[in-house]
Amino acid sequence: MNPTGYREYRTPGLACSWTAALPPGAEPFVQRVVPDGCVDVMWSAGGILVAGPDTGPMPSLVRPGDEVVAVRFGPGAAPPVLGVPADAIRDARLPLRELWGADADRLAEGVAAAGDRRGALVAAVRERVRPVDPLVAAVVAGLGRSTVRDVADGLGLGERQLRRRSLAAFGYGPKTLQRVLRFQRALGLARAGEPLAAVAYAAGYADQAHFAHEVRDLAGEPVRNLI
Repeated sequence: MNPTGYREYRTPGLACSWTAALPPGAEPFVQRVVPDGCVDVMWSAGGILVAGPDTGPMPSLVRPGDEVVAVRFGPGAAPPVLGVPADAIRDARLPLRELWGADADRLAEGVAAAGDRRGALVAAVRERVRPVDPLVAAVVAGLGRSTVRDVADGLGLGERQLRRRSLAAFGYGPKTLQRVLRFQRALGLARAGEPLAAVAYAAGYADQAHFAHEVRDLAGEPVRNLI
């Protein structure tokens, strides 16, 4: 069980918002963050960090007394808000001030002073949210059911064009994005209690061994440790 009390909230316009806190006196906890194609903007007492799209497991140390409130952007939604292409922040954890300057410091101060810190962060970020580019949304939908070549053909793009657009929008090329989306789809089914053999088939893996290999490659540990 995760001792940080991590909790997600449905948040229109975003993938979700979330909170986590480790009580004073508790043991430090290392949270393993696995690839999901998303970008998080996270407030804590130390300021606001941006967590870019990951390509592998990222350990995150949570210390006693830490409190985090955050918003999560779905695949392709963050670059227009942050003002940088997603591949510029891939596998990165960087202060928001590097992207927003003094606006980030003002936001951090406002969230710290708010009675509802999650609500304050959500409200401020929503002011910058823009509709996702239809082409970006079509790539995400297409890669869930088709090959990269078929998605490129369906969008009238060459594979090199699709790769360039994907790197800017998602931080990944389309093949990597497809792997990450399939992994997350499988993880959701496994956490819902589906047998792992059925999960592998439903998510589109060649077999359960292929599924196990992909999970270890992306998450660094067996799927049973993630359920």
